[in-house]
Order: sequence, then structure tokens, then C-alpha cells
Amino acid sequence: MTDPYKVLGISKNADEAAIKRAFRKLAKENHPDRHAGDTKAKDKFSKINAAYEILKDKEKRAAYDRGEIDAEGKPRFTGFNRGAGEGFGGFDPGMYSETRSGPGGHTRTFHFGTDGGGSGLGGDADDILRSFFTGTGRRGAAQDPFSARPSRGGDVEASVAVTLEDIAAGNKMRVSLPTGKTVALNLPAGVADGQVIRLKGQGEASLSGGPAGDALVTVRLVRHPLFSAEGANLRLDHPINLDQAVLGDKITVPTLTGKVQISVPPYSSSGKSLRLKGKGLPGKSGNGDLLVTLRIVLPEEPDKALDKLMKNWRDKR
Repeated sequence: MTDPYKVLGISKNADEAAIKRAFRKLAKENHPDRHAGDTKAKDKFSKINAAYEILKDKEKRAAYDRGEIDAEGKPRFTGFNRGAGEGFGGFDPGMYSETRSGPGGHTRTFHFGTDGGGSGLGGDADDILRSFFTGTGRRGAAQDPFSARPSRGGDVEASVAVTLEDIAAGNKMRVSLPTGKTVALNLPAGVADGQVIRLKGQGEASLSGGPAGDALVTVRLVRHPLFSAEGANLRLDHPINLDQAVLGDKITVPTLTGKVQISVPPYSSSGKSLRLKGKGLPGKSGNGDLLVTLRIVLPEEPDKALDKLMKNWRDKR
């Protein structure tokens, strides 16, 4: 039998997730329901299942890698007499069965391993393929009491660029999804950069009649030239002259919704913050505040009067 790694098209250091992805893809493409009457497809499907039975099981995979079992899961014994197609003592360790009870008193026997006929599915592989086909194995067939519910579609990922003005105004954002759809996104109160918003049912459609998947939209906050966000609060650095810092003054500062005037108290040091209530971003418990940090700016050109004033002040000090 062909090397199971080659059957699934994976490397020998593939992890469990890679093995399962490869199996799902090949099993879906080669399922007999999609190739009615094609004996080659049926044979390939059986090989895929047999390969997965070996590689999905850590102990079997390790035994195969060590050369202790073959690609059918049978021990590689020498010096013992065994019949063709049999394991040690006539028992094929790659095969066993289990009978389970289901709804309404029905019973069903599950065969694990490969026997050269049918699908040879193990429990895990059977569960995976139920996400592709419902009923007795054919679409539209009568519902099997053991069949799982139709699987949901896959989730998709997208991102949306958001400005502070968008958040403050409560704008609806337009998001283009990998499915080709464009949807409207309501920004929740307190939205932050990097936050992921789930849009139910906006993902990929289900292949088995189940619900659609979700869209996971990551919010990317656009850098603002003036304001920085700290949760629902905003920060703004604002310049003032030396005389304004010493004597106090009224200054005009920008906000996201327009300009306002605030009072600078006398003897305000550089780095002092003035709080404007409710001028921040919408938060879960109401609007945040705008924190205006004062930055004293000196004249770019030398000023003799200022020099004289400062010298006198220094001498007195």
C-alpha cells in the first residue's frame, strides 16, 4: 500500500491540524457520492481513509514511522506464519468494530480501520465527513438517526479603518468581506483599536444546508494628527506662551465636534492638564473627557525685553 504521507500529500513532520486539513480536502473531493460509478475514485477514497486512520492516531503514526506496522496498520512480524491479508494470529489489528445504540432504539455498527471495502472510516473521520454529507451518505436521502446536524459554514476575516471622528459621530462603517459582500457595521460604544467584532451569519455558506459562518472584523484605528485615544478619553497637547502660563489666559482648543474656549490658570506649568468633560469618545458608561496638556513654547527668535525680564527675575531670586 502507498505511504500514507504520500496519499495525503503531506510531509512527515506535519502536525495534527495539517493532517486533518489534508484529509478533509481530499475526502471531500473524492467522496463516492460525487463520483457515482467511478471505481477508481472509490479506491482512492478508501486509500485516503486508510492513510488518515494511521496518521490521526499518535501511537499508530509513531509505530508506522518506526517501521513496526505497515501502511495498513498491520504489524511487520518475521518468523511467524500468517495467512494472506491477516495480522498476527489471524487478527487484523487495523480492524475492529463497535456497536452503538441511537435514538428510537436503533443500533449501528462502526468499523474502525480498513478492510478493503467500503469507506473504512474511523470515528473521527466519520464525524468529519458528516459535515459534508447528511442522511445515509447521499444528499437528499432519508435522515439517519445517527447523522450529525448539518455543519455551519466557515468564518471569514476582514478589517475596517476607523477614524476618531467616525467613532464620535457613531457612523456606520462599510466593510468588504472575502465573500464579495459589503455589509454595514455599527461601531459599539467603547470600541478600541484591534478589537474584533463578530457579524453573525455573514461568513461562508454551509455546504450541507447548515447555518452560514460569521464574519470577524478587526477594527484598525486611523492615527489622528491632533488627538490620541486612551479608552474613551482623548488627549491633546496644546501650546501656550510664557506670559499665558504666568499670568493665565483664555485659549481656544479644538475638539472632535468643534472649537471651544478654556481658561488657563495663572502660573500653569508645562505638562499641566485641563479636563473638558464629555468631549471624548462614546464609552460604555457615557462619553469620555478631553484632556488638554499645556506645553509652554518660547519665541523662536531672541527677544531682548524677555531676556532683561528674565535676568532681573533671576537676580531677585
